[in-house]
Amino acid sequence: MVATTILLPVIDLQPYINVPNSEAAQKECKKLAEAITTYSAFAIRDPRVTEQENSEFLDLMEDYFNQSHEQKLKDARPELHYQVGSTPECTELPRCGRDESCTDRVEKFWRMGNPPTETKFKQLNASPVIPEAFPEWEKKMNHWGNRLLNAVTIVSEMLAIGLGLPVDTFTKLSEGGPHLLAPTGSDLEKYGQLNTVLAGFHTDLNFLTIHGKSRFAGLHIWTKSGDKLLAKIPDGCLLVQAAKQIEFLTGGQILAGFHEVVVVEDTLKAIERQKAAGRPLWRISSTLFFHLASDNILEPLDQFKTKENVELYPRQYVGEQVQRELGFLELASN
Repeated sequence: MVATTILLPVIDLQPYINVPNSEAAQKECKKLAEAITTYSAFAIRDPRVTEQENSEFLDLMEDYFNQSHEQKLKDARPELHYQVGSTPECTELPRCGRDESCTDRVEKFWRMGNPPTETKFKQLNASPVIPEAFPEWEKKMNHWGNRLLNAVTIVSEMLAIGLGLPVDTFTKLSEGGPHLLAPTGSDLEKYGQLNTVLAGFHTDLNFLTIHGKSRFAGLHIWTKSGDKLLAKIPDGCLLVQAAKQIEFLTGGQILAGFHEVVVVEDTLKAIERQKAAGRPLWRISSTLFFHLASDNILEPLDQFKTKENVELYPRQYVGEQVQRELGFLELASN
């Protein structure tokens, strides 16, 4: 399937941050709800987040991933289903397939937000891991992580309003959620050939996923109608994608967005720019997975509930859904 290049809709958070009840803010809320329903993804412009902050975080992660494989393995926590620490290459297998040439990918998971004091799902709410070679790690991870967390919290409020729900519908459910700042690194020294799949066709298991803009193009998304799009994000913007928990809550009105990352022509141009700058050739996805709290019940909200979608999205704990999805990803057993 040939992808069409598209500039995703851009939602401006400024009017809502300034005056949530203003006409301009309400317009952006409706635009947001329409964008996520149509594309399962959209871009946002948050005046509190700068491109420089994104760039500094990408520098940190490029240096981290440029370490030896053995050094990064010290940060792995397989006993916690790799939900904190690093994930060795070839460990996470998307449900819908993967390129046969397994990419050299390690994900660094850093817990964000305030974990619950009591939970049935302790492994999903574990403390973060600090790599021994980066003494500034905690400060920098928390800085960027809080930027993304604050942005996606505002997005959650605006989405609720745009769907005609109380403003705190989603933020209440996400309080104490096991939010994960989970940058992904793909080694373009090894896998920087045209059409190489860096992240296989999959959806995310959480509520909403938010990213800083990558230095390397190649993200493909699939719309609700099945169209394949090569997504382009304007400079200074963040990308937000719908994940499985919002699909549950809306009974499928909003679908978790299928996506993959592939080396395209613009990726090759970026590789040359990175070489000229003397920087490591790692494609970083500066991603935060925004979750609902593990001990909340996950099922279609009353406004979206029908006999048919209750069968498709059965009532369960959020933590049960996450554990089940981790099993699909071969990170844990059910």
